[in-house]
Amino acid sequence: MGFQLVSIKMPTDYSTAQLKKALGQTLGIASFTYRITGQSLDARNKRRIHWLLRVAVTSPELKGEAPPIGPTLEIPLRKRDERALIVGSGPAGLFAALALQTAGFKTTVIDRGSDVEKRAVGIAAFEENGRFDPVSNYAFGEGGAGTFSDGKLTARSKRISREKAFILQSYIDAGAPEEIAWLTHPHLGSDNLKSIVANLRRRFITLGGTIHFETMLEDLVIRNGRVTEVLCSTGSFDIDHLLIAPGHSAYETYRMLLRRGVPFQSKNFAIGSRVEHRQHLINEAQWGCAQLPGVKAAEYRLTAKAGALPVYTFCMCPGGVVVPAAAYDDVNIVNGMSLYARGGAFANAALVAGVNLETLLGRPVDAAQSLDWVEVLERRFFDAVGGHAAPACRIGDFINKTAPTLPSGSSYPLGLEALPLWEMLPAPVAQAMRSGMQHFARQLKGFERGTVLGLESKTSAPIQALREPDYRSTGFENLYLLGEGSGWAGGIVSSAADGLKAALALINGN
Repeated sequence: MGFQLVSIKMPTDYSTAQLKKALGQTLGIASFTYRITGQSLDARNKRRIHWLLRVAVTSPELKGEAPPIGPTLEIPLRKRDERALIVGSGPAGLFAALALQTAGFKTTVIDRGSDVEKRAVGIAAFEENGRFDPVSNYAFGEGGAGTFSDGKLTARSKRISREKAFILQSYIDAGAPEEIAWLTHPHLGSDNLKSIVANLRRRFITLGGTIHFETMLEDLVIRNGRVTEVLCSTGSFDIDHLLIAPGHSAYETYRMLLRRGVPFQSKNFAIGSRVEHRQHLINEAQWGCAQLPGVKAAEYRLTAKAGALPVYTFCMCPGGVVVPAAAYDDVNIVNGMSLYARGGAFANAALVAGVNLETLLGRPVDAAQSLDWVEVLERRFFDAVGGHAAPACRIGDFINKTAPTLPSGSSYPLGLEALPLWEMLPAPVAQAMRSGMQHFARQLKGFERGTVLGLESKTSAPIQALREPDYRSTGFENLYLLGEGSGWAGGIVSSAADGLKAALALINGN
């Protein structure tokens, strides 16, 4: 049986039959099987936009051997009496839990938020009446903050190929579309994610794991560098290993860990706002037309160097919605999400400036001070509107510092309030964003016609745990900090991979 890897161009709305015909004609063969290994949209020539596919073709009519299968992730199983407690059921916590339970540990997961079904109800009510629910919101609960986002699965790290393949296959087994295995920019959508994370939870329970929602980590009992007991809002746990994957919004957890001597350091992060446009405007700028058959909605990724601060767009949500992503009732922040179909009328993205607090403030800043600084900013936005409406203005107003005005429509569910955002953000950040917007308006036709709204402060954690090479917290025998909350990962795939790697280090070391 022969093998060949083929690169082939296909129309944006190609069918399976068309692809098979094109492969047969390209290779001059009639009998074959194939597997797509990569697919990306080539829109450099707007008159000839097409998919570029990489396809692995196997046929008795071909010469050449198939390349060896890449390394796979294997989880060793043996009987164990060790108890592992995982705090947080986001990607890092959930995949660490699946690995540990598969390996034979007695694994329990706790999460301060509710299960995904209850979260969906609480979020819908919040967007309807503006009353914040501390256990059913965008920040906390089953699946983490990413459950109610676009479910982007892009990962830039080159050192997680085994883990990434395991994660993507786990999502597919839990109901994700198979295309996530080959698309260059795969995504799941919040509608799919809600059922996918629930299926992963059921898999964990079927393996013998235990999970407790609405259970808040409150304190640790530590003796001689070892956590011996975990105190929670619903009781306590005696444990052998503790893995904490709290997400980057759990400030009470951060501060409790700092009080208990768990080492963290400040790190670079980014802050800014969301920008929103009509989706057809983005489509026309990127494709030269309002719609493209076979492609859901156009995306963009923009970067600029604005003086001393880098400015870039992040977490772009085509056909999406800007959402009130507050983790607490007295702060005001925004995020973005979209459904799998990406069929909404608006597009949005974070537009942020990268900051180093010590440089920004001109003084040394420790981890606790970094948390305080971000929280003060988030409360400032809440106080400015007296709730969770989004301070907003047109991008042109922000650039020119003119009286703030509002657009005729927005996807944000709790309303907009016209305010000069450039005065609410730190001056160097606002200036960098202004320069970035001017640059982006030259890169993307019509960019200046959008809206800038809210505070985007959750692109990454402002602090980072100090860890050993085996992922243990420095100075502790059995404590692991994982995922975005550790400051070592960002996004669904990298966080899940961080949880897997930590779990495998524990499994292989015991």
